[in-house]
Amino acid sequence: MITHWKTGQAPEAPFKAVIFISVKREVKEDYHKMDELLMNEVQNYEGFLGYSSISKTNQGIFISYWQTDEAIARWRDFNTHREAKSRAPKAWYSYYHSMICTVESSRVFEEMTKAL
Repeated sequence: MITHWKTGQAPEAPFKAVIFISVKREVKEDYHKMDELLMNEVQNYEGFLGYSSISKTNQGIFISYWQTDEAIARWRDFNTHREAKSRAPKAWYSYYHSMICTVESSRVFEEMTKAL
């Protein structure tokens, strides 16, 4: 599992999390290019705090962390992200489930963080 915080450390709660659970179809080059483009663009996006990601073969869980619902809504409407979402069901995924929630409490155990 990978966790990356934009500031180098977990933010204080409350903040928002977008949980994206997926099963990918056969992964093609265009998927990797779009994924890299989105990850590069979101790093400087206002309200983005970081992410956690884990994947196994064609299955994955990606959690992005945000300051507010408004920041999530702006990213949802960002041109490149809209393009990716329009292509996703037919080109890249056989299943996905997206959820938005509020993180009310957050604790980090440092040894575990370093071990991952």
